[in-house]
Amino acid sequence: QVQLVESGGGSVQPGGSLRLSCEASGTVFDINRMYWYRQAPGKERELVATISSSGSTDYADSVKGRFTISRADAEKTIYLQMNSLRPEDTAVYICFGDVKDYTGRYRDYWGRGTQVTVSS
Repeated sequence: QVQLVESGGGSVQPGGSLRLSCEASGTVFDINRMYWYRQAPGKERELVATISSSGSTDYADSVKGRFTISRADAEKTIYLQMNSLRPEDTAVYICFGDVKDYTGRYRDYWGRGTQVTVSS
């Protein structure tokens, strides 16, 4: 069994920072391209950031310059450092990625998400 487990969410004031983590747990041999999505109430799920196996990154225009995605392959973990947070960043942040699991193949997995609330 493989799970993507997010942590690090919480409530913060505008202008504050949070660091999210997503750990691939279970029988995991490798993580490939990984993603952070977010979903606000009543809105479509939105791609926030992605990181390739080589470390190349891409971001939604709305978070460029404020968010940084990174990875620690030995720990099968990715991170999302979020700075200068705004109320419109409020959402459930969800990890998604391509994981080499107990089958020996790369397969896609979703996490359950962690809530981020930005409010004064």
